Amino acid sequence: MPKQVVFYQLGAKFLEQAQNVPAQSKQLIHYTLALGHHIGVIDCFSSKLEVPYEKYGGWIAHLSEGEARRKLERLLRFGEIEIAPPHAHALQEALNAGLPAMSAEEAEWTASLNKMLQDIAEEPALYLMVRQR
Repeated sequence: MPKQVVFYQLGAKFLEQAQNVPAQSKQLIHYTLALGHHIGVIDCFSSKLEVPYEKYGGWIAHLSEGEARRKLERLLRFGEIEIAPPHAHALQEALNAGLPAMSAEEAEWTASLNKMLQDIAEEPALYLMVRQR
């Protein structure tokens, strides 16, 4: 199987089924799920986007030099990165600025990643794990 770059998003489907859950409780549940990752429980993540490894570098090359591009390039060096709320806005801006130079396939990846980044902006306890697989 060819090497992939996989974007995993912290998930909590049971929140969708919960009725009348106060906002503070939702935050607590998301933080609890996030803690699970740090103790080795990663089954609370779901794969949201897969990009062929050999195309990943070309995709992020459309981003201008800066912290957002360096953040995504770290995956190539370390094999894994975390995208948290402090990164979301800068990544969205960089992706949108690079969009005109992207292929249709890259534009689809950008749209998917932008959706995940918007989710993070709306729910700050969420984050993404990006890994080579």
